[in-house]
Amino acid sequence: MAKFINMKLLEGKTAIITGASRGIGKGIAQVFAQQGANVAFTYSSSVEAANKLENELNALGIKAKGYKSNAANFNEAQELAEAVVAEFGSIDILINNAGITKDNLLMRISEEDFDQVIEVNLKSVFNMTKAVQRTMLKQRKGSIINMSSVVGVKGNAGQTNYAASKAGIIGFSKSVALELGSRNIRSNVIAPGFIETEMTAKLDENTVKGWRDAIPLKRGGTPDDIANVCVFLASDMSDYITGQTINVDGGMLT
Repeated sequence: MAKFINMKLLEGKTAIITGASRGIGKGIAQVFAQQGANVAFTYSSSVEAANKLENELNALGIKAKGYKSNAANFNEAQELAEAVVAEFGSIDILINNAGITKDNLLMRISEEDFDQVIEVNLKSVFNMTKAVQRTMLKQRKGSIINMSSVVGVKGNAGQTNYAASKAGIIGFSKSVALELGSRNIRSNVIAPGFIETEMTAKLDENTVKGWRDAIPLKRGGTPDDIANVCVFLASDMSDYITGQTINVDGGMLT
């Protein structure tokens, strides 16, 4: 354990982080850069935010680059992985963070909204994992971290599509852990609870207070709370951990 003291835990590693121009993904990118990782991140439309983040990360002395890429598109995922290997030389860490919600009760939800959430949240995890697999197999090492949700663990009324996509990520990740473990490639899941981001800041304060009061730690989580667990799972400190789902939820599922 002593060897990890006073060192950057991700020094020299290259990470791909999907959906990182804001929220949890942005927080992960920032903390990873602080821990010495080179960061390749994707965004869908926020060019200005992506450029700002890229400059911020590079200023920390690591190499960072933003890519406009849709992880839900199989070919774009393949092209992204190839571009990152060409630019950075390796892919040591994959964080599948891209996701959307289109909430509604089952009786009102449309087929289109169900399909789109499954495609963006779950199919993207397949696409990106498939895309980096060859590189990680050659390296005989890698850490794949997939972002699920407490909703994927326990379900939630009005979120059948989201819950199905996030529960699917857990099953997928466990299967990948079994398939790739012999090659020293690890696959784990983080299930965030109520995390306060730019999106939740727009919600009614009384609603947010109600959620906070229902959490044993009496607060919402921050992107850093998620990012710190990602650092652990991406680093050599967690070399013997694979196939696991870690709830980062302030005790919501206790």
